[in-house]
Amino acid sequence: MYTMEELMPIVGRLAEKYCGYESSSMTYERAEQLMEAVLYCIHETENAGMKEMAVASKDMSAQQAYEIGVKLVKQKTKKALALYNLLMPDFEWYGSKCLRDTMTKGMSEFFKWYDHQLEPQNTILTLDYPVLCDLSELTGIDRIYAFLECIRMEQRFLGKFPRGYVQALLSAHNSMYGDMVENISETVLQSVLGHVLAKRALSEQRLAQDDHLRIQALYRQTDIEGIRELLENAVSVLVTEHFGEDGDLSDYLCRAVGDMAVRLKNAALYGTTEKLF
Repeated sequence: MYTMEELMPIVGRLAEKYCGYESSSMTYERAEQLMEAVLYCIHETENAGMKEMAVASKDMSAQQAYEIGVKLVKQKTKKALALYNLLMPDFEWYGSKCLRDTMTKGMSEFFKWYDHQLEPQNTILTLDYPVLCDLSELTGIDRIYAFLECIRMEQRFLGKFPRGYVQALLSAHNSMYGDMVENISETVLQSVLGHVLAKRALSEQRLAQDDHLRIQALYRQTDIEGIRELLENAVSVLVTEHFGEDGDLSDYLCRAVGDMAVRLKNAALYGTTEKLF
């Protein structure tokens, strides 16, 4: 970690750029914001593994680490914009207003206003649509890029099914889903896994009563960890069968399995699996 003596000259140069060389007009809050910008860029260098190699040979100054970080942030911003532009022509929101607004309104505003030099740590958006990954530790372009990667995988997963099929599953789950702030991929995945567990074709939109009784009898006797493992295996089978060897997609969808295992266990105990599948 660099000392304040090493960091302050970098902040000073940023302040000059921001204030047009009239540093007396710099507020404390703005100076603090610029320090966060410097630390954010240096952290990008650390994450890229560059600082560790250079520090070992004592070759990298704080200024160098910062400059490399600025370039990395700029590159990631371009990469995120390219991913966004790749997603949008075929983007489907399946009636989820939260997903639609986040992607069609929010994202365009982010790329319009994001400043990779003076405020790279500012995420700008609230990202209301909840993806399956926990992005709470990320800010700025790191969070935006990770969010878009999640959306890419969700669009890939949902795009395997007809649009009407997805919307029918969502409506069966909650007729007001369009106004809800919830992850639609998790809802669809839960229904699909019900069919996998019951060994029913996905084209059969609803499971029969016998299917529910069989699932309830099986999982009533299985602990939550055991159910979780079975669901993860089912996700792996589903992805391999329909998407080939896609470890990233499988890992992403498995992030929803923990909560599903709890819901399935409770539904099996109380005979209410028809509310899940």
